[in-house]
Amino acid sequence: MSDREALAADYRRYLAAVVTFHLAAADAVGLGATDYQALNLLDLEGPLSGGELARRLGLTTGATTRLIDRLEAADVARRVPDPDDRRRIAVEATGRLPTALDDILRAVRAPIGSVIGALDAHQRDGLAAYLRGAGAAYGAAAQEIADRR
Repeated sequence: MSDREALAADYRRYLAAVVTFHLAAADAVGLGATDYQALNLLDLEGPLSGGELARRLGLTTGATTRLIDRLEAADVARRVPDPDDRRRIAVEATGRLPTALDDILRAVRAPIGSVIGALDAHQRDGLAAYLRGAGAAYGAAAQEIADRR
């Protein structure tokens, strides 16, 4: 196996571990995978319109309405007036996590923090560049898939 093939295999194992972990975390706190991802998006991006949340998750507007209802019932998100158009609503994270989610996430934050902390500045810059580039590539590919529907 070449170095490139070994790196590709390591990358695929990493992605599988990340997805498996987050699916297990969502399940452990009683959230569906899409609800969990929606909460992550709201936490990262701030309030989003229902339409924007639907677009980013690749959902219909009806499915997104039901998702928002579930997030509100779990007390992790709420509907608020859209700051740009008060006739519309936006959805924002409440800042409250489901019981035990913080503990579950803490279990990976420390070891990952240690790995990143052991990198020198040049390595961290490379990692940051990769994460931004890969994130943009995956986001664009997901949007392209959604646009084909």
